[in-house]
Amino acid sequence: MRRGVLTSRPEKRVALHEVDHPLVRDVLASLRDKSTPAEEFRRLTRKLTALLVFEASRDLPLDSVEVETPLERTRVERLSADVVLVPVLRAGMGMLDTLLEFFPDASVGHVGLARDEATAVAHRYYSKLPPNLGERYVFLLDPMLATGGSALSAVQILKDQGARRIRLLCVVAAPAGIALLEERSPDVDIYAAAVDRALNDQKYILPGLGDFGDRLYGT
Repeated sequence: MRRGVLTSRPEKRVALHEVDHPLVRDVLASLRDKSTPAEEFRRLTRKLTALLVFEASRDLPLDSVEVETPLERTRVERLSADVVLVPVLRAGMGMLDTLLEFFPDASVGHVGLARDEATAVAHRYYSKLPPNLGERYVFLLDPMLATGGSALSAVQILKDQGARRIRLLCVVAAPAGIALLEERSPDVDIYAAAVDRALNDQKYILPGLGDFGDRLYGT
């Protein structure tokens, strides 16, 4: 993996950003470790999410306003983006609280997708989204981009409701999932802590870190 805060892969049509930083690598190492208990896994997930959102929000718009400092009046910049946060149930919920710390005024939607273990096909069982997504910045939270089926389904649900600015935040991505989004939804920006090697026969990411939801909630 290349050194630096952020690496992009411009040769791909999909906007893939692999957040490459020593802090990211250190947290990811503990997330991968099967001996990490659920409460620590949750804490590390929040920490890694903060590192991801720092990069995923780098180009959000700002407004210039005036404030009074203890010494004088000055112009400052405040975030002006209208943000919507959409975790994919249930694993994406582990990332939500961190995003709300950065965007306390954000609207929150939810998408529920269940993967058929035999076919690895995702089926929607729930969705509830805020209105007027067209001009808003949507952060889709789905920690594991494996086959890409769940992420693509969630993206399509968002687009059906008018979303045009979608940023997918994931902890680990596999080449298959990246390729699927590249083919079917190349306008989605992907922010990942790591791009792993491959999928196994059960469509789990290798080396990966196991079932994210199970490890998050100790199930």
